[in-house]
Amino acid sequence: MHPVIYLNKVMLEATKARVAPVSSAMLYGRGVFTTVAIYNGKPFLWSQHWERLKDHAERLNIDCAGANERNVGEAVRKLVAVNQVKDGRARVILLARSGRDVWRAQKESTRKTDLLIMTSEAQKISRAGLSLAVSPYRSNTFSPLAGIKSLNYLDQVLAWEEAQAREFDEAVMLNERGEIVSATMANIFWVKEGTIHTPALSTGALAGVTRGAVIELAAKNFIPLIEGVYELADLTEAEEIFLTSASYGVAPVTTFDFRQYSLAAESASSRLAAGLKKLTSET
Repeated sequence: MHPVIYLNKVMLEATKARVAPVSSAMLYGRGVFTTVAIYNGKPFLWSQHWERLKDHAERLNIDCAGANERNVGEAVRKLVAVNQVKDGRARVILLARSGRDVWRAQKESTRKTDLLIMTSEAQKISRAGLSLAVSPYRSNTFSPLAGIKSLNYLDQVLAWEEAQAREFDEAVMLNERGEIVSATMANIFWVKEGTIHTPALSTGALAGVTRGAVIELAAKNFIPLIEGVYELADLTEAEEIFLTSASYGVAPVTTFDFRQYSLAAESASSRLAAGLKKLTSET
């Protein structure tokens, strides 16, 4: 992470930043975030990121008054300039000060929500591709947080750490019905008989911004793609697997459990990665 962050209209050193300790965000995780890819010093697909962030904030009753696509986007660009980020990532976070909370400060602040932005370098991916396991943990579609990118992210972090402990880069998450949802921190796609498949949002999958861009690219390039409900057996029969996120872009999987996949120049993931790269240069 870069040393300077943005907090409520102020640029400051990350080590000196302070947020309210008695708040709905700190006590209960009432907050939302999005991770935005930075290419050539510009936030990529910012409008889509903001729309999702605002929607998720509204679903968790987080007050966004005073924050909008233009002024938050400008804050991101200013921080990117200060930290001299050419290609990297920015995380934009909305932290709720209060809600219908059990523990509340006697004197509440007039500020309803804190805006926190931080940046870092791009996530490095091995040229050999990613290795993928199956997580022993399950996603819960009955949770009111299903499909929301909230501060309650420990389920995903613990699943990622468990995969890392087994020397895998990522892990496939299933829901309580045994349906494929995603990787721990990315959306998942695979190819079978020339058609790309990805879990539908009804499984609890996050509506990833890069996921959406890839689906549009597939349509423009006349690559068949189906959003559906799948079980693990469908993935084990895949001819190709890849993950998508703002951090990864389009990242090929070369190992799934003990299955090996080759990196082909004309693979679906290669074509979509090239299309995404072209899109970044046009925005």
